[in-house]
Amino acid sequence: MERDREATERKLLDTIGQMIAEDGFENIGVNAVSARSGVSKILIYRYFGSVDGLVSSFIQKNDFWLSSSFDFQGADLPATVKKVFNEHIEKLRTDPVLRKLYRWELSSNNELIKAMRAEREKVGMDLIRQVCELTGRPRQEVAALAAIITSSVAYLAMLADTCPVYNGIYVDSDEGWKQISMEIENLVDKLFES
Repeated sequence: MERDREATERKLLDTIGQMIAEDGFENIGVNAVSARSGVSKILIYRYFGSVDGLVSSFIQKNDFWLSSSFDFQGADLPATVKKVFNEHIEKLRTDPVLRKLYRWELSSNNELIKAMRAEREKVGMDLIRQVCELTGRPRQEVAALAAIITSSVAYLAMLADTCPVYNGIYVDSDEGWKQISMEIENLVDKLFES
């Protein structure tokens, strides 16, 4: 029975992912999800509470910051921070659904979005706290640099869907993103310089 539930939940999450990839987040409803997945509305409500609960589960499993775990203790801190930023770049570049999530977040302010932002903020503040404790750098410095890098990466990844070049950098190419990644790594090195 538990295996059936897991398979049904996975089917519903896959269906939501396909629907978001095709049409974005705005038009997802329980009837459409039920029809597309072949899963009854009753099971959607039983397993997720609502279609918002289903979307929330999808976001928890697919958002880079919410679905990853980060622990900088005992690590080569500069290399680990660079790795996190590079993984964020890779996830955004290769996951059109994540880019749609970011667009939806920028254009909406519903309860689901507010909850996701609050969760992301907790993750971000924990990462900033860890870096500050390990480096002795002031919180405002680390927080500002992290905000600049993550927001720039998100913007450029979304922009690349419709605009190939930004400030002479081809954001729709591997070479352009190598250039961006290299400069992010230079910023991280500067943060950790004594």
